[in-house]
Amino acid sequence: MSSRPDVVVMGLGYIGLPTAAILASRGTNVLGVDVNESVVEAVNAGTVPFVEPDLAGYVSHAVATGHLRAGTAPEPADVFILAVPTPFQDDRTPDLSYIRSAARMIAPSVQPGALVILESTSPPGATEQLADWILEARPDLRDAEGVSLVHVAHCPERVLPGRVMVELVSNDRIVGGLTPEAAERARDLYQVFCAGEILLTDAVTAEMAKLVENSFRDVNIAFANELSLVCDRLGIDVWELIRLANHHPRVDILQPGPGVGGHCIAVDPWFIVAAAPEQSRLIRTAREVNDAKPQWVVEQVATAVQDLAAPTVAVLGLAFKPDIDDLRESPARKIAADLADALPGGRVLAVEPHVEELPPELANRRNVELVEATEALDAADCVAVLVDHTVFRTLKPVRDGVAVVDVKGLWRD
Repeated sequence: MSSRPDVVVMGLGYIGLPTAAILASRGTNVLGVDVNESVVEAVNAGTVPFVEPDLAGYVSHAVATGHLRAGTAPEPADVFILAVPTPFQDDRTPDLSYIRSAARMIAPSVQPGALVILESTSPPGATEQLADWILEARPDLRDAEGVSLVHVAHCPERVLPGRVMVELVSNDRIVGGLTPEAAERARDLYQVFCAGEILLTDAVTAEMAKLVENSFRDVNIAFANELSLVCDRLGIDVWELIRLANHHPRVDILQPGPGVGGHCIAVDPWFIVAAAPEQSRLIRTAREVNDAKPQWVVEQVATAVQDLAAPTVAVLGLAFKPDIDDLRESPARKIAADLADALPGGRVLAVEPHVEELPPELANRRNVELVEATEALDAADCVAVLVDHTVFRTLKPVRDGVAVVDVKGLWRD
């Protein structure tokens, strides 16, 4: 890489690193920045610190060709892409502290005419707030009339974990600028690798578009999850019911599960609720339905083993979706922790083939272990099927009389 990068990517997580790698694969000189030194070391060694199909090949090639390197501090560049977390706080209002921190980090390196892109999923107004934070740190980045000399835009990611490297290229992108020129500049950058249509709008509409996409999914999942509760009460097979109902040409009910996880669908609707609480009643209710589903699962398992003094429960899956190692906001992870607390005299055997260690809140519980599937099934009094990993599809309890709480319908046949 030349001494000066073309693009600085702030945050080398599930979105930042793929974005950095795919830009570098197109010949762009990219500096990836992360506060985690182990992540920086992994990337500079040409390796990937998490599981994402095809990403390792992109990273190793980009590092080998000199188009990608990583560091813990930004440097002057033409473009800065912020791909940092945007969680919510205890009161479910957006936490923009990571964006604020990234803005302050890049401010000394931003030069007049630079383009700053916020990729982080954000509440309405976050992109404008980002621009304000940069200008607060660098008031010299305004002209004599007070107009910003920095172009700022929002381009939310809209990729599916497990298909990120494919969908970064194939999916349409929404680009919203604080000015039309900022949107056009951002579009020109994404055209380097994006084969999908790039749709231009203003920043606040782009912010809202991503939130609406995930809230739409959340509302529809909530319908399926609520339907599963109704069917349980009425003694109806919810998966058979959905299969039949979906034969209607205008009905497409989703599949129920243990709740909703991931950094997007489980979080983003709250940004809309925070922005317009009186007008977002349906969105709030859907979130509450999905957030309540893990407790229902815990109650089902507890009922199944209520006659045992020291039950062993096998929990199949901790990730928030099948065949990945991403545990962020995972309902299965919460269920495992709550079961450990609900069954203090028992054991929870967690089976997650995509991770090598338990997350802290499970590792700190004395009655939770991470084990192989065969060991868990051999010992279990009850099996909770929480994630439909492909490797779980052929498994079955090895002993007769084992209770099964299958919230994914994986073993229903």
